[in-house]
Amino acid sequence: DMFFKPLSGHGSKAVYRGDKVTKGVWAEIARGGYVAQSFAAPGQRMIEIDGAPAPRKMDVRLYTYDGQMLLAAARLYQGQTTNFRTPGGGFAPVLAV
Repeated sequence: DMFFKPLSGHGSKAVYRGDKVTKGVWAEIARGGYVAQSFAAPGQRMIEIDGAPAPRKMDVRLYTYDGQMLLAAARLYQGQTTNFRTPGGGFAPVLAV
């Protein structure tokens, strides 16, 4: 389960999932400028929605500028992508201990 990401990219732009790569895309990746990354499943946390426990995936992001961290933010979601429509989803605080 490998993903190929461009060295100069950000987010999920121009990212390819290994088992979905065509011969043409593989030729582009083989020319260089990509990094291979193993799949990493998102972490999960239990939250309470309407008095009942519910699992939500968690995505922690560190926002930086000029080599310095400006902000840490977490997003809670359900499904394949982060979104703000999931009940109990959205931004969540990140507490440093």
